[in-house]
Amino acid sequence: MPRLLPENTWRADPALRALLGSWLRPETLAWAEPELIDMGRAAVNELQAWGDACERQPALLRQFDGWGIRVDEVLYPPAWRELAAAAARAGLVASPYEGETLARAGAEARLVQAALSYLFAPSTATYLCPVAMTDGAARVLADCEGGPAAKDALRHLISRDPASAWTSGQWMTERQGGSDVGLNAVVARRDGDHWRLFGQKFFCSNVGCEIALALARPEQAPPGTRGLALFLVPRDHPDGRRNDYRIDRLKDKLGTRAMATGEVTLDGASAELVGEAERGFAQMTAMLNITRLHNAVTAAAIMRRAVMLASAYAAHREAFGRRLDQHPLHQEILRAMTAQADGALHLTMRMAQLLGRIETKEATSGEAAVFRLGIALTKLYTAKQAVAVVSEALECFGGQGYMEDTGLPRLFRDAQVLPIWEGTTSVLALDSLRVLRRAETLDCLSAELERLDAPDRRRVLDEAHHAIRGDPESAERAARRVAFGLAETWMNGLLQASETPATLPGIGLRPR
Repeated sequence: MPRLLPENTWRADPALRALLGSWLRPETLAWAEPELIDMGRAAVNELQAWGDACERQPALLRQFDGWGIRVDEVLYPPAWRELAAAAARAGLVASPYEGETLARAGAEARLVQAALSYLFAPSTATYLCPVAMTDGAARVLADCEGGPAAKDALRHLISRDPASAWTSGQWMTERQGGSDVGLNAVVARRDGDHWRLFGQKFFCSNVGCEIALALARPEQAPPGTRGLALFLVPRDHPDGRRNDYRIDRLKDKLGTRAMATGEVTLDGASAELVGEAERGFAQMTAMLNITRLHNAVTAAAIMRRAVMLASAYAAHREAFGRRLDQHPLHQEILRAMTAQADGALHLTMRMAQLLGRIETKEATSGEAAVFRLGIALTKLYTAKQAVAVVSEALECFGGQGYMEDTGLPRLFRDAQVLPIWEGTTSVLALDSLRVLRRAETLDCLSAELERLDAPDRRRVLDEAHHAIRGDPESAERAARRVAFGLAETWMNGLLQASETPATLPGIGLRPR
């Protein structure tokens, strides 16, 4: 079978190149394009090889050394370290925080970062998850007046030097609460100028990180989300000793097998309060806006990779006397998959564009309102569609798509986590309704869709208005339908404005 991936995924992605050519200033594109070209080349060469190696040799947990001393060390294969180094050198975290980059690209730095991450993601064994959590942590630490430990951590998180670059984890979820973090029970107790944390965290992705941000409840704090504070938890004490937490085990997961996800017991772990104790949940929300963007970038990238593979296969595979891409029905399937990939790309990059404007203080209040709603819609829709598109691509290969050595089952497994990470589809649909009830949100979204002349906008806006004005039970029942309708209409408007010949949803690809 001939090679299915192109020689360079940047050059083979006309939708991405056209979008950046239209949305970036010429001088920004001229500056960024050499990096985009190199990332597109690496995506089908060393990044793919390292990602494959990590999948074959996942991380292991070494709990004790040869003397029986508890060490809780996560052992990664060399290829994982190579991916980490490549991400750091490319500035996948650093670029939106660097003075030189911001002076050159301004708000567009986020759009360039998103494009580089999009090219990086599908080859690299979900390494964009550590990138996402590190970016989210950097945003929180950059926005608060933290102490020496926080300032030092930020310097490491945004370093382009692989020798000094750190990654972060997010230790939010607990066994009894899941998405309902108001039930979190990890306790924070004062110890002089610092704090100590006690309790268990149940899903800790990138558990071998150098630092983690953790939600905990200070003693005497009220119940619910109002009583949660955000803490920085270093892996090591300044003298090199390990902090007081245990990695109880690594999770045995359906997908994302190369990335270590663990269960952690905090046994008096030393921690530094981040920001004001009363703003822990609000700071977590700001962090989630970053990680949800990366989730959508990954979803869009996985869809594009699936389309590339299915299209290349269809151009070579013969069935019933013709190549697959000469059969009208198969042409329609490929068209529908491409439409979903194009729509996901445009909506995701619109969020990156808005985030860049918000971070550089250029956004209007209306743009900020549109982003707050849009990031939830973008994450929930693209994540759900990534699973559908990869499933369709796998089917396009017939029985061979079900074989592990084609790489398609891995792509499918890794896509399945995207609707779960950073808020499930239902959680985000309900969050979208809450945001829509804010005074200016629906008007600002209406203006955005009017600007794009989005098809069917009046109907979906009326449906959203009816849902948020109705009784709570009816609104909850309608939440997914409203969210999917708004996301599809928004994507259609963006595609129409870009003169991309696509209409969503495609055949068999409507989210449920």
